[in-house]
Amino acid sequence: MSNSLPIGVFDSGLGGLTVVKALKGIMPCENIIYFGDTAHIPYGTKSGETVTHYSHQITGFLSEKDVKLVVVACNTASALALPEIEQTFDIPMIGVIAPGAQAAVDATKSGHIGVIGTISTISSGAYSLKIHNLNSDLTISGLACPLFVPLVEEGWTSGGVPKMIAETYLDHFKTNNVDTLILGCTHYPLLKKTIQSVLPPGVQLIDSSEAVSEAVAKLLHDKDKATNKDEDGTLTCYVTDMPQKFEELGRRFLGESILDVSLVHLDW
Repeated sequence: MSNSLPIGVFDSGLGGLTVVKALKGIMPCENIIYFGDTAHIPYGTKSGETVTHYSHQITGFLSEKDVKLVVVACNTASALALPEIEQTFDIPMIGVIAPGAQAAVDATKSGHIGVIGTISTISSGAYSLKIHNLNSDLTISGLACPLFVPLVEEGWTSGGVPKMIAETYLDHFKTNNVDTLILGCTHYPLLKKTIQSVLPPGVQLIDSSEAVSEAVAKLLHDKDKATNKDEDGTLTCYVTDMPQKFEELGRRFLGESILDVSLVHLDW
């Protein structure tokens, strides 16, 4: 793979833009191609077979764009589809689960880690497996929070409604000595302030977007494949539905306007 080739990033919708923002923060000169499967969101309520099929099609699309690395910026796809698409495509890939698990293991002091995510991510047990592979003595408590994704996709990231839903979900963590909570969905960092406000003081949030971005930077550096150019990189976005809404809400995720969004129809 060439240093000048773009990084490919995909997610079921807008959430993976939190990964793009983190990547741009630490590797501002890299070109990025983002694919948001907005026609099929959310992935978190779908079967493993369906998520794997969608992920395979998207990775094929990114492969045709000659990306040098694919970031699976979706916890559900990382949990359910990554092992299979890694075997199918001859492209380096990285998901969000392993970096997030490592960051949580490094952070916990009490030995009790919480994980919140979609129904599919939590039921897969992917985080528990990764964490126990790193340290079998740790305790993991997982909780599905399915309403968080639609809240973020609709732009409801603060205010009374998100806080009430967060309080209802996260009451689970107020009495079980969890000191580290993995935000096991790339949509959830947009709710970070709301989530933090309803947790006991001292609980550390692990942002999987930040963790995977650091892992990507290390991977490219170790393989000597980071870009050599010194100007700001480009961001090109593809979506499968509602590009105007993607542009509008995507600005909240990135903190800047998204200028290059194209609607594509894959052969699902």
